[in-house]
Amino acid sequence: MIANDLIELSLRDGDVEVNLRRPNPNSNDSPILHAVHAPVHPAHHAPPISPEAKLPGEVVGVEFHEIRSPMVGTFYASPDPDSPPFVQVGSSVGPSTVVCVLEAMKVFSEIKAETSGTVERILVRDGEAVEYGQPLFLVRPH
Repeated sequence: MIANDLIELSLRDGDVEVNLRRPNPNSNDSPILHAVHAPVHPAHHAPPISPEAKLPGEVVGVEFHEIRSPMVGTFYASPDPDSPPFVQVGSSVGPSTVVCVLEAMKVFSEIKAETSGTVERILVRDGEAVEYGQPLFLVRPH
């Protein structure tokens, strides 16, 4: 904001609105950040996974690797609506295995497993919006 000499900036994306305002340089005011989020229906999001949560058929003491979203976008399990998903529960993956694509601003990015193991759980639904750092898959290491 300083580099572009902006005093105030407001952004809206769907139901989310963010307002930023620079303080007056002649006062002791702190910068102001105001974000408004619309209520989210819980059925549209995967439940949070606690480290203690036991998956069906899970052996106690096994740690899972989480494949997390590297960006904000829309999750797609397959390359197009007519194709099978990249991976399913039980699929074996390696570091270079594409597990999904994320779309942001009409750009599709392939997401790779970056680990070896077996997909134990898919934590999001096809077409669901995901946040940066959100877990997408749980992988049982080989």
